Amino acid sequence: MAWRGSGFESQLVHLIKMKDCIFCKIIKKEIPAEIIYENKTTLAFLDINPVNPGHVLVIPKKHFSTLEETPQETLIEVIKTTKKLVPAINQSVNPIGINLGLNNKKGAGQLVPHIHLHIMPRFEGDKHKLLEGKKTQPEQLKQVADKIKTFL
Repeated sequence: MAWRGSGFESQLVHLIKMKDCIFCKIIKKEIPAEIIYENKTTLAFLDINPVNPGHVLVIPKKHFSTLEETPQETLIEVIKTTKKLVPAINQSVNPIGINLGLNNKKGAGQLVPHIHLHIMPRFEGDKHKLLEGKKTQPEQLKQVADKIKTFL
């Protein structure tokens, strides 16, 4: 087919993904959500399965599935929105701290294939665990660092 490998093919795949994306449906107001902020490029709404009260998701209005495919300018807008929301979340639910999280791909726990940043208020005794590190030898750290650097 003449359109294989063309920009048209990637646009078609993008449209198919958007059609079934629950976050795209929230953006188009086809399904309800507790939207707390919206601007030209981003939307923020409460997570329906919150870690704690005030758990917000910030998404770009344009559909991108992963961090790798999201343009830098879009990521900057998501961070700007996050920075705007954090003080409001702090004042409204009075947490002892806030975690930010981005699960990139299914293997990392991304349940909805539309990039989104979690703003998760933390409270004393909430028992939510994010990351538990592993003891690693300095030689192992250097090997991994060197390997990553070869791809930059």
